[in-house]
Order: sequence, then C-alpha cells, then structure tokens
Amino acid sequence: MADSVLCLNSGSSSLKFAVYRVGPAEARVASGAVESIGRPGGRLWLRADSDGGIEDSARAIADHAAAAREVLAALERHGLNAATAVGHRVVHGGPVFSTPRRVDREVLDALRGLVPLAPLHLPSEIAIIEAIAREHPDVPQVACFDTAFHRGMPEAAQRLPLPRSLWDDGVRRYGFHGLSYEYVVWKLGSAARGRLVIAHLGSGASLAAVLDGRCVDTTMGLTPLGGLVMGTRPGDLDPGILLYMLEARGYEPSRLDRLLNEESGLRGISATTADMKTLLERRAEDPRAAQAVAMFCTSVRKHIGAFAAALGGIDALVFTGAIGERAAAVRREIADGLGHLGIEVDPARNDVHGEVVSRSSAPCTVRIVPTNEELMIARHTAATVALTAGGR
Repeated sequence: MADSVLCLNSGSSSLKFAVYRVGPAEARVASGAVESIGRPGGRLWLRADSDGGIEDSARAIADHAAAAREVLAALERHGLNAATAVGHRVVHGGPVFSTPRRVDREVLDALRGLVPLAPLHLPSEIAIIEAIAREHPDVPQVACFDTAFHRGMPEAAQRLPLPRSLWDDGVRRYGFHGLSYEYVVWKLGSAARGRLVIAHLGSGASLAAVLDGRCVDTTMGLTPLGGLVMGTRPGDLDPGILLYMLEARGYEPSRLDRLLNEESGLRGISATTADMKTLLERRAEDPRAAQAVAMFCTSVRKHIGAFAAALGGIDALVFTGAIGERAAAVRREIADGLGHLGIEVDPARNDVHGEVVSRSSAPCTVRIVPTNEELMIARHTAATVALTAGGR
C-alpha cells in the first residue's frame, strides 16, 4: 500500500490538491489549490498541516498541465514530494468504468473516447495525468470516477425515456459528485440507514436519493448539465429550447455549449455573478440577485420533494458542498415549504452551521456534513495500488 497519496481534484479553471498519509495512521499532510487557470489573476496556495506553513503567490498559469507542474514544484519546495501514488478525481467514467482504475494506456485511450460526455473536464484531467506521468513516470496513478457511486442505481433510474438502442450506445443517467456522496455516506455511518436525500450544493449542484447507503436516483444525467439550477448551468430544460436555439437563432454547437455551461444558471438569471455569497449580499437591493437565489432554492426544494416520493418518504436531509455547508439562508429557504415532509430547520442551529440543524421535534433530521472528496481519492488510490502492486 502506498505510504502517501497526492490527490488531484480538477475543476474547469482550478486544481485542488492534498497529500494524505494512508494506512492505520491516516491523516492529511498538506492541501492547496491552483486557481484561475488560463485566466488573469492566477494563484497558487499551499498549507502544510504539520506546522501551518503557507505558500501563497500570484502567478500566470496557462493550462492544467502547467498547474500540475506547479503543484509538484510547490510540494518539492516544502519537502512534500515523496508521495508514492497519485489519485485523480475523474468526472466521467461512462459505461466503461464503475470502480477506480490504475491508469495505463488502455485507460487513457478509453478516457479520450469519453471526452464528448464531459468536454469541459475530461481534457484537462487527461492533461494532468499525462503531465504527472512525464515528471514521475514510475509513480502509479489511479483514476477515481465521480460517476461510480451511482452505477448501482436501478436500471429504471439510469434509463432515459429515449429509444432503447441509445442505452446500448451509453446514453443514460450517470450522475456526478459521487466521491462527495460516498464520503457523506461513510461519515454518517449508521445514520445513513433509512431514506436520505443528500444535497451537494456548490457552483455545480445535485441531489442523490439514498436508501440504506445505496444510491437509487440522482438529478444529473448523461452530463453534469442536468437537474438543479447551478452557478452557470441551467439544470433541467425543455429540450425544445435547444432545437429552437439551433434552428431559429442560428446557434452553432460551440455557441450552445457556452450558453449552457458558462452563461446560464445563477449567472444568467442575475446577469451579474454565479457566486451565491455575492448574490445573498446583493439581493436586498438587486431584484435580479433575489430572483436568482429564489429560483435556486425552489429548484432544490422541488427535487427534494420528488426524491421523497421516489423513496416513499424521507428520514434525513443532508447538506454538503460549499453552499450547502456555509449558506444558512439558502438552507432555511430550501426547507421553507417542506414541513409536510417533516423538514423543519431550527434557526439558531442553522445560523451557527451545527451538525444537526433541524428542530428536535421534527420527524426528518436535517444535517450538515462537510464533504471531503480528496480523502476518498486517497483511500481508493491506496487500495487500488495495493491490489495491483504486483503489476508495477
């Protein structure tokens, strides 16, 4: 088993990283991020957990491969470059991957074939894997798939209402944020028994319906565009809108992609920003900001109701992700109107972000569980390297 694992979690313009010591003495050693990749105002920061040492510097970072090299260099400057395995969050595993896999040429070729399913994420994730391999060719790398948690859903939840032949082509509901959901279920332990709705709310947002620890439904679909209103993504849309934009408005696929991935959601509604914290600060004076917050909360509330129906009731509602963990006002407004499901938020508990934020008398427990995708990456990577160590 690897003594330590470098965990890499790539976003469209960022690269979060952490180093974990694995095994019986499991602990995080360091963490950090590269921000604004390919944009003005690039930044790299690193915090060493042992002594609180911090590196924080502005720098122009052209792409994700360059970001990976910057991470390796920063770790070396702090004597933290001795990780014996590297684990990656890979956003889409398609129909091919349902468990973590050690990266080899076959896996990389398969990932390239999946790029059309996640064009904003997979190319940069592949570039990071290749950059690490060039710098450290003998260090094993493991791909941990964000879709894996949902692969055990009933077929009726995975199948889309399209011709059956498309299922054979891999067109189905995959779901995302799986590493986050997996961590939450592990963290809850016995409290994950029963009927749970887990809300991963951040710039990307989704829900999972979980029955006794097993996912039975989720809001995102073939791609991370579906489901809830998000920071820059619209969530569920009438498909006719896309046909209209293509045929009547003359949108090319690249223009449509930009509309759906960068210009919609909170940013589109507010016409200013995708940042929930900023919208909450502005909504008293800006009706567009108020409308964006309200539409986000309504979207989440409606899907919670749908999943309560799918589960035959709800025993617990769990918030995670940046918005879910930190935005008390959003949690409160989502819960408003869900009293018929036994969801009642206690204002005092909610305002201080307590572990349990529901009223003591409420039939449905409402919890906050800060997520930790990097820890799940570390565990999966260590286990996968141990299983395949004989093939190094």
